Amino acid sequence: MGEKMKKISVIFLATLLATPTFAELYDEDYGTYDDEEYGTYDDESYSSSNPTQSTGHARDTYAGFRIHRNEYITYRYSINGDHLTTVRDNNFGLGLNIGNRLTDNIKIEFETLYTGKHATQHATDFNYDVWSNMLNVYMYKTYGGAVEPYLGLGLGLTGIWSNIDGTLGNYDAVDFDLSFAVMGGVNFALNEYIDLNLGLRYIDYGDAKHKNSTTKIDATEIYIGAAYKFSIFKK
Repeated sequence: MGEKMKKISVIFLATLLATPTFAELYDEDYGTYDDEEYGTYDDESYSSSNPTQSTGHARDTYAGFRIHRNEYITYRYSINGDHLTTVRDNNFGLGLNIGNRLTDNIKIEFETLYTGKHATQHATDFNYDVWSNMLNVYMYKTYGGAVEPYLGLGLGLTGIWSNIDGTLGNYDAVDFDLSFAVMGGVNFALNEYIDLNLGLRYIDYGDAKHKNSTTKIDATEIYIGAAYKFSIFKK
């Protein structure tokens, strides 16, 4: 991991540790959600500590998007198991997500995201398109009615479209491989409907296999996103 990524990680960790303080300042400036105004969860669903409840509706479902910057996304290309070329660069990707707050501390989410890389090294053209579909589970804690630090794990299936064109030939391949991720971040509730999200994630996208060669793809990503909160069922 480079020096830039180390600095970002330290700043991000400090932000997580300072979350309770941010929440107190938010509460002093803006106040928390009012049970009399927005209602509370009954004992059969959720507790009154969850701030995303409005009169007659539980805003426990959300849909949104994330823009992620891949810091040092790595494509490790090898022939017959011998290391040959590593394509590494910073680039951007886009993800869409929909999720549900199962309890006051656990939420589950489906996320689909795209990234890719096109580069030339050692007289060889490397082209990758990566589409990943992940099921994410988060543990979170709400402070001040609006600030939520969280940790999460993701597991999914990634499709990798690749083309390697060089002195050894031109190879196309389409592969599907298991992928996994670990992430942490902070969610900020701007109001009853809109959340902002800032996070850090490591994701192993899996392997792309060609004739006598393999490319392993993983990345450390910083992402920012927004989500709209809504309810599917009325109380």
